[in-house]
Amino acid sequence: MNMNYSLTTLRFIRYAVAYVFITSGVMKLFSVELAQVFIGLGLPFPDLLLHVTAYLEMICGILILLNRSVKHAVIPLIGIMIAAILLTKLPLLNSGILPFAFKARLDIVMLVLLFTLYSKSPS
Repeated sequence: MNMNYSLTTLRFIRYAVAYVFITSGVMKLFSVELAQVFIGLGLPFPDLLLHVTAYLEMICGILILLNRSVKHAVIPLIGIMIAAILLTKLPLLNSGILPFAFKARLDIVMLVLLFTLYSKSPS
């Protein structure tokens, strides 16, 4: 019974993670405002990185949704989330721990869920 609960919980985690990353990838391609924020981060080749990130999020999100190569699909997403925290959330620490904690909440939760999927998915 506990194993069944675990599989159901893992399935819901997969669905939630897939939803967030597929939506995020699509929005990076179709939202001018979001694209401008991404491009304004000061990264090299911002247009290329925007598209690579968007497609990685969508492709990996779809793989996670379909329960295909989940362990491999979460690895680039973990990298994306770490980069997002370092580039967009860590600077908020200058304003204090509470503003950082509030603005970084989704990023941190997604990172924990990605690590959960990585650790619980078969090789």
